[in-house]
Amino acid sequence: MNFFELDTPALLIDREIMMDNLRSMQNYANKYQVLLRPHTKTHKMPRLAKLQEKLGATGITVAKVGEAEVMAQNGLKNIFIANEIVGKSKIERIRNLAKTIDISFGIDNIYQVYEIEEVFEGAEKKAQVLVEIEVGEQRSGIIEESDFHTLLEAVKACKNVELRGVFSHDGHTYKAENWDECRKLYMESVHQTLHFATLAEEMGLKPKVVSIGSTPPFMLNFEIPKGITEIRPGTYIFMDSSQANVIGTYKRCAASVLTTVISKPTKERVITDVGAKGITAQTRSKGLTTTKGLGRIKGFEDVYIHGVFDEHAIIYNEEFRNQVNIGDKVQIIPNHICPVCNLYEKAYLISAGEVVDELAVECRGKLQ
Repeated sequence: MNFFELDTPALLIDREIMMDNLRSMQNYANKYQVLLRPHTKTHKMPRLAKLQEKLGATGITVAKVGEAEVMAQNGLKNIFIANEIVGKSKIERIRNLAKTIDISFGIDNIYQVYEIEEVFEGAEKKAQVLVEIEVGEQRSGIIEESDFHTLLEAVKACKNVELRGVFSHDGHTYKAENWDECRKLYMESVHQTLHFATLAEEMGLKPKVVSIGSTPPFMLNFEIPKGITEIRPGTYIFMDSSQANVIGTYKRCAASVLTTVISKPTKERVITDVGAKGITAQTRSKGLTTTKGLGRIKGFEDVYIHGVFDEHAIIYNEEFRNQVNIGDKVQIIPNHICPVCNLYEKAYLISAGEVVDELAVECRGKLQ
């Protein structure tokens, strides 16, 4: 079937572009002799996670316990939850997963340590934790050395908790104004992460894992300093409009949303049948990842979504309006592909214009 015969809205994945993206990132990791642990919150598809491992990834990263459970049920055996896990019920689920797979997760406060110590009492294996280091994103993670020292002392006092390493996410590199600033922010983040890894070693808790993440620096082939053991990019598999703006080309965007033109009510307005529930209302407004509107129309110059309702995309472009007819189908390259994948039950894998496979988005909606 030609993909234009699909009902809409539909999530499309170009197989050849995706495979090129996967191989390119694996080669990059190999070049710097670090492990690749891709963040699967981008695609939420166990089959693609397995493909990433087949191509050389050491394991996978997820954001939630529910994602880890689905991935484990589908045969993934090495999983890191790159998030602070709080709540005994969630920790109990991790303890259960630890019976059959290698699983680790993030911490940044003593409250978690006490909960983990209690829940893992009597477990066959100790809880494997990584301390998150806040490197400038202004999100979660340890900032002060004194807090890090206190946290590690708490871990050392536990019999059921083991420090596996440290990790960070330099998401603020998305807002860099140019490549030089992106490199500066990235290197500062890496050195901060390595600094805390050294502090841990000085306390007698040498990290086995020193993990960094965020796609832009890796797409720009920045150097990975010695001491880093693994990288956790996610978006690279599909890319999107914001990431394409970082590297200056849309040719590596593997994912798009197929949508049908359903109305042309004025001489410049076009309406299609996908809205916030199919492409989100996200945008990027600062730095290299800055996007116009809410998604770019593939194959058309400077045509983008101006606004969305729940089930409608609104485009204002007279030239585009004159080029399309009611019933025509066009592709949207989303601004941010990660939440878009979470909106679909399945994706269609396409090659040379033909649908060659369907991929279930099995981690869809796993927010707990």
